[in-house]
Amino acid sequence: MVPFVLKKEPGYILNSLLVLFLEAALDLAACGFADPKAIDENWKIATGSSQSPFQIYDVVRLNTAYNIAANGKGDQAKRNTKWLKENYINKGYLGVSTGEGFYKYGVKKSSSL
Repeated sequence: MVPFVLKKEPGYILNSLLVLFLEAALDLAACGFADPKAIDENWKIATGSSQSPFQIYDVVRLNTAYNIAANGKGDQAKRNTKWLKENYINKGYLGVSTGEGFYKYGVKKSSSL
């Protein structure tokens, strides 16, 4: 990553864009418009990217995604955090580090939330 000074606060431009991108994908899934795999497949086909939103979530851990979403306000944040918690986090599906998140990565390892 390359640090840039944002006009209002320090940070990374990539992270500022990435959070919005990931939240949009999460919202599509939490609202039931499409499942994570369909969203990812569509993203990869449309952009030619090798990494898709829910693959990125699996790398950064779903509890990280939950914490970011929990800082949001309004119905969207509540819906997204509830959906993540009920469908993934409560089941121990936190991503690559636990062997399963939105995708399976082999043998499930113990996790600490």
